[in-house]
Amino acid sequence: MSGSTRKSILTQQRRRLLELMQQISFGKIEDLTVRSGEPVLDPPPRVVREIRLGRAGPGPGKGKDDFLLKRQVVELFDEMTRVGNGRIERIDIQGGLPFRVFVAS
Repeated sequence: MSGSTRKSILTQQRRRLLELMQQISFGKIEDLTVRSGEPVLDPPPRVVREIRLGRAGPGPGKGKDDFLLKRQVVELFDEMTRVGNGRIERIDIQGGLPFRVFVAS
């Protein structure tokens, strides 16, 4: 994926994962299956939300139909492509963006 990738060109599965990360805002996604480089969200992975008291609402991009993807999102999707078929143990989310990824081997 290029650094100028837009939400509108993502596959449905990747869009759903992006929207899930935006909903979580702070927390983690655990035990995410990856099939042919695409996230599998049915059945849904385990989601753990971190509640940050006294913080502002959702970050930019949440609820928008289209926008340029941040570098962290592009890197996550590139990693999923490399995984191919497998499992991501954990994706740490900060501010609606993937921050750290743990891949099972």
